[in-house]
Amino acid sequence: MFDTSAVETIDLWVFSLVSDMPVAGHSLDVCASCHANATCEDKLDGSGKVCNCKYGFVGNGRTFCQDKDECQIGATKICGHHTTCHNTFGSYYCTCLDGYSPSNNMAIFIPNDGTHCQDIDECRITGLCGEGAECRNLEGSYDCSCKLGYRVHNGHEPFQPDRDEATCEEVDCGPPPALPHSRMLWNKSSRMGAEVVYQCNSGYRNVGEGSVSTCSAAGQWEGPSVLCKEIICGDPLTLPHTGKVWNGSSKPGSTVTYYCKTGFYYSEGNNVSLCTIYGHWTEANISCAIFHVQSVSAITSNAEFSHVFCCKIQKYVTVQNFIGSRDYQTSFHDKRKRFLSSKAEELKLCLNLLPFTNYSISITATLARFTASITTNTSLPGIKVQPILLYQVFVLPVEGIMVFDCSSPGHPNPETKSRSSTDYIAAQIQVRRVGTEMNFTVGDGLYYEGFFNTPLQNGRNYYIILRAVSQWKTYVGMYRWCVLDLN
Repeated sequence: MFDTSAVETIDLWVFSLVSDMPVAGHSLDVCASCHANATCEDKLDGSGKVCNCKYGFVGNGRTFCQDKDECQIGATKICGHHTTCHNTFGSYYCTCLDGYSPSNNMAIFIPNDGTHCQDIDECRITGLCGEGAECRNLEGSYDCSCKLGYRVHNGHEPFQPDRDEATCEEVDCGPPPALPHSRMLWNKSSRMGAEVVYQCNSGYRNVGEGSVSTCSAAGQWEGPSVLCKEIICGDPLTLPHTGKVWNGSSKPGSTVTYYCKTGFYYSEGNNVSLCTIYGHWTEANISCAIFHVQSVSAITSNAEFSHVFCCKIQKYVTVQNFIGSRDYQTSFHDKRKRFLSSKAEELKLCLNLLPFTNYSISITATLARFTASITTNTSLPGIKVQPILLYQVFVLPVEGIMVFDCSSPGHPNPETKSRSSTDYIAAQIQVRRVGTEMNFTVGDGLYYEGFFNTPLQNGRNYYIILRAVSQWKTYVGMYRWCVLDLN
């Protein structure tokens, strides 16, 4: 602002010493003698006229009036702060320095009306400093610096785009470093503040500090000292009266199973220990007690075509295997296994067995590793079963509700080759004529041991039954026995 108190005003009064007395015979015209840049004015005391140089000029008013340089006393004194003074012929004007603007918004001014130069806020211009930079207004100027997440390129901070070539570029940390025995969870961002999480591979654990690394403002990944160390649980514990099933691995997920040694049985507790990701085995607290073996008793109950085998044995029976065979049917096998666990002091086991079959039964107390074997058969008293004699092929036309009696002797179709509406035997084949495999076509129109294999009618439904015929001898006569095969 223009400070009027700082302006020094120099008034130069040049008085003409020419006498006002006119020469004899002449009259003096003072105003006619004034300089071109002077004015003729009345004297203050009214005694006559006087020539005074105009404003902006200095001299005697008559012979010379030269330009007065108002700027010689200094721009600050004549125009105010942050200004430049410009002298003109007979006058002057003021302008503001770069970074300032006149308060009257005029490019040039004379501060006699109070006009002064004020700071310009260049930061009001959006994007003046460029992308990623922030502007700072200064007195008569401004400068730029990079925001957080950006760093200066091709220069240094602070800078001005119209003066320097510096710019701000986004911080890029690049891909994070790979660490031994670990994998990264990363979203592929390498900007400032981006994070990568390290996880140790299976079988390893982090014994360092933390697991997260962060892209810093310096353009580097900073974070924890991840250190992945292999997890080893060592050898599992040895427990009293036990053996163990173990593959020798001490890595996480490995297991050891304890069992009671011979002469001992499982009493209570957990018998499996697991190697954990923390490097230790979980607790196995199995307790083994002394096992006392008792005899096995067996009871068989026979009724006609109904056979139940029962046995009594001490507790902790878990597996029963039984295999059945028949002397008269070499291809027959009844092989079954049953699992059972009980803590009863005396356990009764009952098995439903097939008739006319020889069985070998094995009962095992697995924890005690004790096995008892029993043989029995389910033949009826006084009956001796013979091998299969022959096969018969029955044909039953499907008509409403049907009843088929397996013990029926059956009958052949008449030799007139007429088609019966009831069941009939289409063929009879002796076992001695059957090898390991035989192909037979129902309805081929041929005779089989006196039975006519009648051709079947199109569009009609049939049941085909294969009957295996055997015999057994008793003390009182002959009996017929058959096996049905429904197709």
